[in-house]
Amino acid sequence: MEHDLPPVLSLDVGGTKLAAGVVTGDGRIHGWQLTPTLRDEGPRRVLSRLFDLGRKAIAEAGVPHVAAVGISCGGPLDAAAGVLECPPHLPGWIDIPIGAMATEAFGVPSALENDATAAALGEFRHGAGRGTSTMLYLTVSTGVGGGSVIGGRLHRGAAGNGGELGHVMVRPGGRTCSCGRLGCLEAYASGTSIAERAREAIAAGRASSLSAIEFPTAEDVSLAAAAGDALANEIWDETTGALGTAITDLVNAFEPELVVLGGGVTRSGARLLGPVAAAVARDAMPPAARAARIELAQLGAGVCVVGAGAVAHDLVTGKTDA
Repeated sequence: MEHDLPPVLSLDVGGTKLAAGVVTGDGRIHGWQLTPTLRDEGPRRVLSRLFDLGRKAIAEAGVPHVAAVGISCGGPLDAAAGVLECPPHLPGWIDIPIGAMATEAFGVPSALENDATAAALGEFRHGAGRGTSTMLYLTVSTGVGGGSVIGGRLHRGAAGNGGELGHVMVRPGGRTCSCGRLGCLEAYASGTSIAERAREAIAAGRASSLSAIEFPTAEDVSLAAAAGDALANEIWDETTGALGTAITDLVNAFEPELVVLGGGVTRSGARLLGPVAAAVARDAMPPAARAARIELAQLGAGVCVVGAGAVAHDLVTGKTDA
C-alpha cells in the first residue's frame, strides 16, 4: 500500500531554481523548499546548497529519517550510474556523479531521473494519470519535454533518456531548435519560442499591443491573444497547431488512454487545451482519437519533486515499473 511507504527526500535541479521536499507514499510534499540555482557558481557549490536545502526540508517535515533520495534533472544523464552527463541548462556540468554525492550526503540510496520522465511518473501515480495504463506527458515550458508510461511501465529507453517528445518534428526545415535541428516541436510550442516569435514580428514592424512591452513573454502573448490582438492570435494559433500536430502523431503511435499537458505555458488553460484536443480528435486515426483524452496536469509546480519521490519509492521497494 502506498501509505505504508517510508518518507523519501526529493531534489529537483533546474536551470533557475532548486527545489527539495520530503515525499510520503501518498505523493504529498512536506517541508517544501525553493531557492535560486545560481548555476554560474558551478556544480560543487550549487550541489552543496542543494543538499543543505534537502536537510532543511527533512527538518521542516519533522521526519526522523528518509529511506532514499530521488533526484530529478534535465538530461542528458545516465540514470543507472547516477551521473549528469552534460545538461544544457547547466553549462559546464560534465559527468557530475550527483547520485553518489547524494548518497554520501544523506547516507541512504539515491536514484537519478530525467525531470520530465520523473514528472510523467508523478502525474501517472499521483496526478491526472491515476487509474490509467498508458499515458503520455508533455511539459510545455521554457522547453518542451515529456515522458511516457506504456502498459503501466515507465518508458526510459535503451540509453535511459527516452521520452524526448519535444523533439518530434513538426515543421521540417523550420525554426532552429535548442537541439540544433530544424522544426522540432520545442522550436514552436515552448514558452521561449512563443516569446521569440513575438519579438521577431514586432522588430519586423508588425503592429501589436505587445509592442508596448519591452520583453513580451509567452504569458503576454496568451493574454494578448485572448484580448483579440491579431499578431498574438497568429502566434498562438501556430503554437497550438504545432502541439496538435505532434500530439496527433504521438496518439497514433502509442494509442494512449490519456495525454497530460503540464508546464508554464499550460496556465493558459482552455485557450491551449481546446485547440489541441480538437486537432487530435479531428486528425488522429479514429480508434486512437476515441481512446485518448487530453487533459491538463494536476500536480503543478511540485510535479518533479513528486515524481522524484516516486522514483525514490521504487528504489526502496525494488519496483522496476511504474
